[in-house]
Amino acid sequence: MTRSERRTRRTRRTFQVAGAGAAALLALSACSSSDSGSGSSGTSDSSAKSKKLSGTVTVFAAASLKESFNALGKQFEKAHPGTKVVFSFGGSDTLAASITGGAPADVFAAASPKTMAIVTDKKDAAATPVTFVRNQLEIATLPGNPDKVASLKDLTKSGLKVVLCDKTVPCGAAAQKALDASGLKLTPVSYEQDVKSALTKVRLKEADAAVVYKTDVKAAGDEVAGVEFPESAKAINDYPIALLKDAPNAEAAKAFIELVKSAGGQKVLTAAGFLKP
Repeated sequence: MTRSERRTRRTRRTFQVAGAGAAALLALSACSSSDSGSGSSGTSDSSAKSKKLSGTVTVFAAASLKESFNALGKQFEKAHPGTKVVFSFGGSDTLAASITGGAPADVFAAASPKTMAIVTDKKDAAATPVTFVRNQLEIATLPGNPDKVASLKDLTKSGLKVVLCDKTVPCGAAAQKALDASGLKLTPVSYEQDVKSALTKVRLKEADAAVVYKTDVKAAGDEVAGVEFPESAKAINDYPIALLKDAPNAEAAKAFIELVKSAGGQKVLTAAGFLKP
């Protein structure tokens, strides 16, 4: 083979190697482009799935939840800009009647399963209610406990002005249960429509004592004194919460319920004196 032929053959081999390398580079480039496109599509799908919450969430809640739920409402609004949580607090029976009567609301948090049943029996709940906290009774007296109330029996003393919640609301039903367990009869100076109203009578010195929840005594601070009594252990109330069937803002309402049930929500509630479910 001549020198010229050898040179020609080497030149052809060089072109073949270069061509193969170029082909490999093109293939790698195509793969990279395909992978990049796939990743981009995944990100897009993920973004599409995350739905931003907005609008008003209307929550009907037992009066004893006022301080805790107001705090959780602020947390929710901060975590979800563009949302607003509006509360209606009151006696659970009154709130339940409003819901079954057609009042627009997203969430109902009751102070007893019995009052929640008013709503579920009418098929006005969109899901099965879940117990999220429990609450126990305590006696609220004037600051310093001037009448030396030390037990449930002491509330039957002659001349002592005692206030109870109405028997139709959870705190009143629980108080009656505790009295029955003790074999005591008590005639209050008034029956109040919710626990906050009963406590207010003591705070305004219009009554000497009231049977309310531990959480309400704690929320009142030094405006009242609290007296625990063993019979309260026989009348602990479970608090259920539920999404309502015709909730105007169901997605945001579900998120609020999840906050209430979350570790952070439970921390706020137990700090207020509620018991874990």
